[in-house]
Amino acid sequence: MAGVQHAPDLPAEERRSALAYYTQVRAATETLCAPLAIEDFGLQTMPEVSPAKWHIAHTSWFFETFLLLRYDADYRAFDPAFDHLFNSYYLTHCDPFPRVRRGLLSRPTVAQVFAYRAAVDEAMTVLIGKADEVLWRQIEPMLVLGLNHEQQHQELLLTDLKHAFAQNPLRPAYRANLPGPPNERVAQAAWLSYPAGLYEIGANGQEFAYDNEMPRHRRWLDGFALADRPVSNADYLQFIQDGGYREPRWWLSEGWATVQVEGWKAPLYWELRDGDWWYMTLAGMRPLDLSAPLCHVSHYEADAYASWAGRRLPTEAEWEVAAAAANPGAAGSRPNLRETDYLQPVAAASSEGIRQLFGDVWEWTASPYTAYPRYRVAEGPVGEYNGKFMSGQMVLRGGSCVTPEGHVRSSYRNFFYPQDRWQFSGIRLAEDR
Repeated sequence: MAGVQHAPDLPAEERRSALAYYTQVRAATETLCAPLAIEDFGLQTMPEVSPAKWHIAHTSWFFETFLLLRYDADYRAFDPAFDHLFNSYYLTHCDPFPRVRRGLLSRPTVAQVFAYRAAVDEAMTVLIGKADEVLWRQIEPMLVLGLNHEQQHQELLLTDLKHAFAQNPLRPAYRANLPGPPNERVAQAAWLSYPAGLYEIGANGQEFAYDNEMPRHRRWLDGFALADRPVSNADYLQFIQDGGYREPRWWLSEGWATVQVEGWKAPLYWELRDGDWWYMTLAGMRPLDLSAPLCHVSHYEADAYASWAGRRLPTEAEWEVAAAAANPGAAGSRPNLRETDYLQPVAAASSEGIRQLFGDVWEWTASPYTAYPRYRVAEGPVGEYNGKFMSGQMVLRGGSCVTPEGHVRSSYRNFFYPQDRWQFSGIRLAEDR
């Protein structure tokens, strides 16, 4: 299938591993939903946020639409109306239900959506088990894409729930039992230099990758340096105290206009209570952890902070060059991804080399989200997965504290609009050398 990197064909006897992978990913979504009350499943607090019920239905719709209805002649749609209700943005497939109105769907009920999910899982188990080698080569790429797609929605599920709970005056916790941050103090940021040269950028074809990570290509970079850690809450607090939100000279024009219209005075979820800063987490309100990486800032805020600090944001190519020389377990510690169970950015112990490139926060880059040289959009609905969004958005790199393990890599390109703040997004500074 054009547009995604094919994993090696699996022999028939190894399909049990594929089924185990499918089962694990699907179960993880339901585990994430376990702490929710029935009233939580329908919350939609802004157009960009989708209700939890919609996430769990849409990920099932993906497997039903692109695998079961195409490759299993015996399968019948669970409910034909779901094709309209739970299509996200695949206009070449059918007319999707409007994104901004997903929170109005009180029906189907949560119970019906979970029944839909169970029916899809049962049929997928049969399809994987009965596929001969010819059919397996047809369905395996879309199966892998669907599982990676579901992992993206697992991350969005937590991101969206945090935004929803933060709008409630009670500031309820998604999980009150989340561990507190480790007692780490971060040192002044150090700088790591990278020489000028011709570098290869993009997915190398050795693992799954989305089409927007390809094709691999060469890019010349002048010498540069990256900070060895992300910007911390303490760092950013200095920007606020220095009048950063009141001084237009640090801001891009559109950023300054957004600050005025939205009334921003601090990152999303920060609250000043009796002279002390608190912030919303998935465990509810907690005192601001000054040592933790800054989170929930827009690209506009990231760029303004970099200007105030006399630095700049890295390009995505610079970030990838640094990340390709590291790995998710580099710098002597496990990266803070979803499975570490903090579900918030935390400070890492000081160490040699670059820290926290993977996990904790998605890091804004200075690069607009555009196609790589020689990129071609895949034919059919799968071509709508990434390519049609290559306008007006900025690239983020690295994964966050709610990204699943195994879902980060140096070539991964996330993308959001420059005003977006509800994503777990932060800052790493760069400078010329």
